[in-house]
Amino acid sequence: MIAIFDYGAGNLRSVQNTLAEVGSPYVLVEDSEGLRAADKIILPGVGHFGQMLRSLDAMKVRETILERIDAGVPTLGICLGLQALFSASEEAPELKGLGVVPETVQRLTGAVRVPQMGWNLLEVAGESRLLKNLGDKPYVYYANSYHAPLCAATKATSNYTIDFTAAIERGNLFGVQFHPEKSGPLGLRIMKNFVEL
Repeated sequence: MIAIFDYGAGNLRSVQNTLAEVGSPYVLVEDSEGLRAADKIILPGVGHFGQMLRSLDAMKVRETILERIDAGVPTLGICLGLQALFSASEEAPELKGLGVVPETVQRLTGAVRVPQMGWNLLEVAGESRLLKNLGDKPYVYYANSYHAPLCAATKATSNYTIDFTAAIERGNLFGVQFHPEKSGPLGLRIMKNFVEL
């Protein structure tokens, strides 16, 4: 069973609708017990890095999430859920992220509108279980003011004055900066790939 972690914010309804559309059962969980019972975990997110990490700590699930990732449970972070997997963020430098990826999330800069709102090209590098069968020139939907830098786990990039990490993939750990649940048929394909892992 896929568990969507509910920390009191985020894009839960759209993620739920997407899983229902691809025919996948799911449960909403909000504690360590629910996470430990899950076959796969989704960390959705819309909002502020600090608010999300404070919520995870208040709910006492930080260590459980890390345990499940270490145990090889397929885990997908979406948007802020991806950023939470990193060590830190410029959005809330006083707080530690989950630290699964040892890099710092940075604010988008340059002569562009921030936040980035809308469609952008996804450049996939090499083989990917999450991003397979997307066709030529896949476009995905973004809504972000911060971005993950390029790192060893980067599996796909997009460009918004700079190249940034659009997706990570390392073992059974996955994360996307874009919103597959808002990316039409392509997003459904990505979510189906996760469901079918």
